[in-house]
Amino acid sequence: MNRSRTAAFSFDFAGPLSREQRIARIDALATLMDTAFLIPGTNVRFGLDALIGLVPGIGDAVTTIISLFIVNEARTLGAPPLLVARMIANVALDGFVGAIPIAGDAFDVAFRANRRNMALLREHLDKVESRGPRYWSPRADAA
Repeated sequence: MNRSRTAAFSFDFAGPLSREQRIARIDALATLMDTAFLIPGTNVRFGLDALIGLVPGIGDAVTTIISLFIVNEARTLGAPPLLVARMIANVALDGFVGAIPIAGDAFDVAFRANRRNMALLREHLDKVESRGPRYWSPRADAA
């Protein structure tokens, strides 16, 4: 196959992403998965994690794979092994408890594993880049 045809089918539309763009991309994905939507008349936020998790059997597997993508990106961005292990533990807890019908979906809304993992990554990056800490809690996204 000629090289120009191969390039036409590449998914690299704008070239490689910068470090900041990669962080922004996974942060946006974490928001979409955990806090993108608001139940009208309440302060309850939820994301695609809770919606996709409603699909019996495969829903929680799909959301776990998406969450593991965020963890892998954090690893690629230089997160140390202990931090990656902590992030994987959050994803595993979310996946296992999320698989329980009804109660697991409520847990997905409350636990917000992806937002937690982004907070852990940002805290690490702030330390490495000598910035002051950012204070975040899962409830902070509710406002």
